[in-house]
Amino acid sequence: MSEYGQFCPVAKAMELLDERWTMLVVRELLAGSTHFNDLRRGNPKMSPALLSKRLRTFERAGVVRRTVEDGRSSYTLTPCGEELGGVVEALGAWGVRWIGELGEEDLDPHLLMWDMRRTVPIDRWPRGRTVVAFEFDDVAARAGRWWLCVTGDEADVCDYDPGFEVTATIATRLRTLIEIWRGDRSWEQALAAGLVTISGPSSAAREVPAWLGQMNLAATVRPG
Repeated sequence: MSEYGQFCPVAKAMELLDERWTMLVVRELLAGSTHFNDLRRGNPKMSPALLSKRLRTFERAGVVRRTVEDGRSSYTLTPCGEELGGVVEALGAWGVRWIGELGEEDLDPHLLMWDMRRTVPIDRWPRGRTVVAFEFDDVAARAGRWWLCVTGDEADVCDYDPGFEVTATIATRLRTLIEIWRGDRSWEQALAAGLVTISGPSSAAREVPAWLGQMNLAATVRPG
C-alpha cells in the first residue's frame, strides 16, 4: 500500500482504498458476490492475480473474512467492510451526476449482463421459466448474443444458447442498453425512438421493460 505520511483520517483510509480496482472489488462484495469467480465476473478486465492480491490485502486489513468449505473459499465483508457501503453508494451517485460520458472502452457486455442478472426485480417476473434474449448489433458475434433466464427466485445469464424457449428478444446497440440501464435514458424514450426492438408475444414484450428495470443508481437525480 502507498503511504501518505499524514495523520489525516482521509489519508489513512486512502492508503488502503486508492489502489486500482480496490473499490470495485468492494462494490462486488457489497452486491453479494462471495466467490472468486463471481468477483471476477463483476470485474471481467481485472487479472486473477491482482484480484487475489487485493483480497489478501483486505483480509490483513480486517475488511474481508475468508472461510473455506469443501475446499472452496468464500469472502464476506466484516462490519468494517460493510461500513464502506455508504462510500460506494456516494461515489456511484457522484459518478452518475458528474461523470456521464462513456467511451467505447467502457461498453462491456459481460459486466452489463452480470449486473442485470443480480439486480433485476425477480418479483416482477412470471413464476415459470422465462427467457429474454439479447442481440447487440454493434458487438462482435462471440459477445453479441446473451440469454437471461429467470426461474422462480433464481436468475442466470448465459453467453451461449441454453436451449430453452425464448419468451422475448431485445435487439439494440450495446451503448443504448447501457444508457437505459444506467438511467441516462428511459425504456419509453428508447422504444419510442426506435433504438430498441422487443420481439415476441405482445403480452410479454410489453412487460420486458418492467422485468428488467434499471440499475440501482438509475434514479439518481442529475444536475438541471
